[in-house]
Amino acid sequence: MAVYTLEVTTGSMLHAGTFDNLYVTLIGTESQSRRTQLSFGLDNKTAKVGKCSVTTIFSLGCLLLLKLEKDPFLESLEKDWFCSKIMVRTPEEDEILFPCHRWLSRGGFVLLRGGRATKAFEDLHPRLVEQRKKELVQQKLMFKWDKYADGMSYNLNLYDPTAVPAEISLSFSKVFQFRYMQQAASAELKLKGVTNSTEQWESFEAMKGFSWFKKSPLSEYVSQHWKDDDFFGYQFLNGLNPYIIQRCSKLPSNFPVTEEMMKPFLANGSSLTAEMKKGNIFISDYKIMEGLPTRVIDGKPVPLTAALCLLYLNPEKKLLPIAIQLGQQPSEENPIFLPSDLESDWLLAKIFVRHVDALYAQLVTHLQKTHLLAEVFTMATLRNLPIIHPLYKLLIPHHRNTLYTNIVARVTLYGPGRTLGNSSLGGDGFTELMRRSLSQTTYTSLCLPENIAARGLESIPNFYYRDDALRLWSITNSFVKAMVAYYYPSDSEVSADSELQEWVNEIFYYGFLGNGDSGIPSNFQTVEELIKFVTMVIFTSSAQHSAVNSAQFDLIGWIPNGPLLLHQAPPTTKGQSSTEAILATLPNKYSAGLFMSFVWLISRKYDDFVPLGTYPEQRFESAALQMIKDFQAELSSLSVVITKRNSELELPYDYLNPKEIDNSVNI
Repeated sequence: MAVYTLEVTTGSMLHAGTFDNLYVTLIGTESQSRRTQLSFGLDNKTAKVGKCSVTTIFSLGCLLLLKLEKDPFLESLEKDWFCSKIMVRTPEEDEILFPCHRWLSRGGFVLLRGGRATKAFEDLHPRLVEQRKKELVQQKLMFKWDKYADGMSYNLNLYDPTAVPAEISLSFSKVFQFRYMQQAASAELKLKGVTNSTEQWESFEAMKGFSWFKKSPLSEYVSQHWKDDDFFGYQFLNGLNPYIIQRCSKLPSNFPVTEEMMKPFLANGSSLTAEMKKGNIFISDYKIMEGLPTRVIDGKPVPLTAALCLLYLNPEKKLLPIAIQLGQQPSEENPIFLPSDLESDWLLAKIFVRHVDALYAQLVTHLQKTHLLAEVFTMATLRNLPIIHPLYKLLIPHHRNTLYTNIVARVTLYGPGRTLGNSSLGGDGFTELMRRSLSQTTYTSLCLPENIAARGLESIPNFYYRDDALRLWSITNSFVKAMVAYYYPSDSEVSADSELQEWVNEIFYYGFLGNGDSGIPSNFQTVEELIKFVTMVIFTSSAQHSAVNSAQFDLIGWIPNGPLLLHQAPPTTKGQSSTEAILATLPNKYSAGLFMSFVWLISRKYDDFVPLGTYPEQRFESAALQMIKDFQAELSSLSVVITKRNSELELPYDYLNPKEIDNSVNI
């Protein structure tokens, strides 16, 4: 007689347990066991661990698969069950882990693979080869590509959050918490009487008096310092969009700033030319926004400026704006605004820059370059890598909830009447910006060290995003290098992995529309190429998203600091502005409340938060588990360094503290 001992673990999430009957069949190289009922008395508890035995006359040989089935118990109501894992101890005293981590429905079954992660060419047994192919066929039938609009990345072909498969749905607790927060935000707007209100704000003090759902030290700081030039400059480095600014060694021909204009704002005796040679002049150019169609209100298109902003790193190491042009084409009606202009003129010019920067941050930096790319990475993984594949095991924690999050975003954010549809960009403008941005996206721009170097920002001081992000990139790269080298000891194993090649090819085609000029690889030939790409995927889906998402309420919850809608056209002459004109330009009470509640909802931390480096679903063997521990130790050390630095800063930068970074695009 041969006895196989099974240890079955139910998931720890709400409603994971079941009273239904469960059955298991072990399939080996020599034979398979009878269909055996799990008899350890499962109940409705979560995180329950039960043990049972499967007895056979002879050894089954090497275990290949484990079939797990669920059927209803008597007349019980149908209830799904979440199985985390099954550990099998063989008669030979080997322990084999069969990861599951999925829901089983009435009458459903699943075939599980156990043991070390393998590539396709390593599966020699016909049963494993057949099962591997069947799994991917099923995945491709479940997760199908769809085109949202020409020129945009492809996405999952589901648009109804209630129809998503259980594998990608949110936990019950997350759904409940998010809905509760939505209702709280909506109730607050109604209570304050701003729902559908077209009234403009009477004063900035009236804005401060409005209850913005929550307060934070940073949001309070922003409401007090948003007019300050040094805080305005600080946000180009450590705000929602530290991806536009670059060192300026030569002025664009369409930005006719003169030496005489700049002389009062530079160090004594210096010149613009001299400061550019020293590397102290920087520029943010929003040319990509030029000519975008905008939303129409009362028969008139709302304004959108493709601004240019020149900045100076002064001797006190503060980055200050020194010239702003609100359109790409210089003319008498498109003056260059200076810090010496009328205070309200200069403030209004800065508001128009913050407006276009906030739109770019939301739609390009945040939505396209984290959410939509992460969706492409997730889809390619689910469609091309079986769960036994080492890259699937490595990446799946970084894909958690991404598909569901993006389905909800498409339902609630895009289009007329939806949240982002109430910004300055209407549907046509949104789509065109997405097209332009994707066509300009390069592999270099997604790989942080190369991005920083290309923009000449290696040495600018007080650039905390750069400092923390580069450390995170390095730590992540070291972890990925160890994992990839363990599973791919040679270049030949990379090039021979057909599933891996299909994975990156789908990313190239569906994510970047086959644009060879982007530099995105469509195949891998070396271990080094694979390490770099996987590092980019993990960094984009975790740290990068955290940097652009978590700060939203803190920085643009105070609406004047990052308005997503402006009502009045930019000034064409100087000396004509006033505080009243600025208030009339800013979003009305309803729009301000809508945008504020939106950024509050998506930038908060929810209870299902899983920090970067956490692999809660046990999938790996012991050697890989040690690499994960090393990764976590490096992240913990970085967290200590960032916390110590922040304790010495007037304005802490904590968005890339590893303990604050979610493993995936989860909101």
